[in-house]
Amino acid sequence: MAQVYFTTFKTQAGLSLLQKLRTLLKKGGFKESFEKDKLVALKLHFGEYGNLAYIRPNYIRLVVDMVKEAGGKPFLTDANTLYKGTRSNAIDHLETAEINGFARSVIGAPVIIADGLRGTDEVKIPINGDFVKEAKIGAAVALADTLISISHFKGHEQTGFGGAIKNIGMGCASRAGKMEQHSSSKPKVRKEKCTRCMLCARNCPESAITVEEYAIIDYDKCIGCGQCVAMCNYGAMVPVWNEGADNLCKKLSEYTLAVLKDKKHFHISFINNVSPNCDCWDSNDIPIAPDIGIAVSTDPVSLDQACIDMVIDAVNHDPFKEVHPETDWEAQLIHAEKIGLGERKYELIKVGI
Repeated sequence: MAQVYFTTFKTQAGLSLLQKLRTLLKKGGFKESFEKDKLVALKLHFGEYGNLAYIRPNYIRLVVDMVKEAGGKPFLTDANTLYKGTRSNAIDHLETAEINGFARSVIGAPVIIADGLRGTDEVKIPINGDFVKEAKIGAAVALADTLISISHFKGHEQTGFGGAIKNIGMGCASRAGKMEQHSSSKPKVRKEKCTRCMLCARNCPESAITVEEYAIIDYDKCIGCGQCVAMCNYGAMVPVWNEGADNLCKKLSEYTLAVLKDKKHFHISFINNVSPNCDCWDSNDIPIAPDIGIAVSTDPVSLDQACIDMVIDAVNHDPFKEVHPETDWEAQLIHAEKIGLGERKYELIKVGI
């Protein structure tokens, strides 16, 4: 049975939340998750511009300092988004991260966008899963020696909730990987947005695109890699969002398995500002649960299950099902346990007050 270590947000004179986090990480075996002189990826969500529910940079600085104290080489990372927003390319992504407080001068470590300038820098990791045969993972994450996931636990409009599995599985995927998770078909062309710039045609690996009055995709040649979506600056190439929520949850779990394959890892979740939707939104709504605490584990499945249980216990109902009734959040945990990512049974160990 996996162990999940937990501390509340309750403090007292002489005991700050940063001190409590340090103690929690020590008790949870944080330093055993990486080795001296190794590259340590701290995977978090920098928050879309306008959203204020993301994790405070102060907490991240403490994690960075502890990695350095143990001799590791930390960097902060996230992969570009598939949708068009303030994090869909590395330039905008880095600027948004800095605006939201994740500057090197504040954090003490560099920010590296995992899948590069346009979301195409990836490493393909074979896993031969039920849904994913070869996961497309952002290169900076795939090439790191250790992954530390730092998740803001919250609701999610497509998966019910977003925790460690969501943060890793979707957050570490390249843009093509995100497209694979969200869609089982190939991209389409919005004719009215096409400027005939030719970038999609020049970068298509299968020469499946020709441009006349607008771009045309030869679906007999198209392999659904998402390269055209990544390259288009005008929103003319778009994915087809037709993947069912249950299948998306299962693909998330398989992508998480790919990320953690042959890699040391550790997981931290902050259960506060529990917004109904993802931090990808450009705003955050009223929380659907009170601030509960911080939980850590070496098992992402146990950690997500423990966070779910604590939220439901705190409000005496399932707020994730209430705000997203069309989703089944349990699907990602059931499949994750089935494929050996972790286990849902856990021992909750409380640390401090």
